[in-house]
Amino acid sequence: MKEQLNNAKEKMNKSLKALGNEFASIRAGRANPSVLDKVLVDYYGSPTPVNQMAAISVSEARILVIQPWDRSTLKLIEKAIQASDIGITPTNDGSVIRLIFPQLTEERRKELCKSIRKYGEECKVTIRSIRRDTMEKFKAMKKNSEITEDDLKDCEKKVQNITDQFCNDVDKAVADKEKEIMTV
Repeated sequence: MKEQLNNAKEKMNKSLKALGNEFASIRAGRANPSVLDKVLVDYYGSPTPVNQMAAISVSEARILVIQPWDRSTLKLIEKAIQASDIGITPTNDGSVIRLIFPQLTEERRKELCKSIRKYGEECKVTIRSIRRDTMEKFKAMKKNSEITEDDLKDCEKKVQNITDQFCNDVDKAVADKEKEIMTV
């Protein structure tokens, strides 16, 4: 029983971490190196993340500087950023690439908040499906007489408490990210 509960907790924690990673890639008008995490450069035939090919630093609040370790990859990195969906045009000066993050408009902030809530809801759905699967395992154990009726009720209550805790964590993460986006 404890094994199933720990397994459910672990899966729910992974869902919460995935949500955090998704939130990190949403740009909030400030330069954040994590927006480049999903950008892959075709480097000698293999897709390579930008952060493995260059030093990425924040020079000012809204400017990200990408300095490749191999200068010959400058054009490749620039092309990969243009092809990605981050929506920022890179500026190449021959030695570094600069990404200048535009100030977010009110409309864009509201759009981002909608997508943040959508990601949060998807995470909650995942957490609830983990709860459902765990409950089904406990019901199967009861059916096979591995646990008693009282054990089943106790386990269901524990799983529900864990689910509620993780759903509250998701709500808090969504609220924090919305606050970050709406802060001008």
